[in-house]
Amino acid sequence: MIKFLQPPGWTAPKGYANGIAARGTTIFVGGQIGWNAQQQFESDDFIVQTGQALRNVAEVLREAGAGPEHMVRMTWYISDRDEYNARLSELGPVYRDAMGRNFPAMTCVQVAALVEARAKVEIEVTAVLPD
Repeated sequence: MIKFLQPPGWTAPKGYANGIAARGTTIFVGGQIGWNAQQQFESDDFIVQTGQALRNVAEVLREAGAGPEHMVRMTWYISDRDEYNARLSELGPVYRDAMGRNFPAMTCVQVAALVEARAKVEIEVTAVLPD
């Protein structure tokens, strides 16, 4: 069971949830970056890497018998906040292509660097597969 938490009187968020309550098997997806299954980057473009990172998250969820609809929390670590904000209109279609219209509680933070030097984004997810 997944229940979205929207306090009365709050403006509805766009592209994320304010909170989620869930019951079931918890799935923790470690930070996924924009490289392929062989751990090779196919592009240094932020949008391309984000699409790949999101597809990687979806693949790990599938391995647990879950899907994007089971996500309850998502954290994005980005190396360039200005690029993220400048390219938001490109992110929407890439996100929906990989995750559909599933918007968990989200946090996005800029970091000084990611462990993989070519990585521009790293995304981790918590999901709950209902009992």
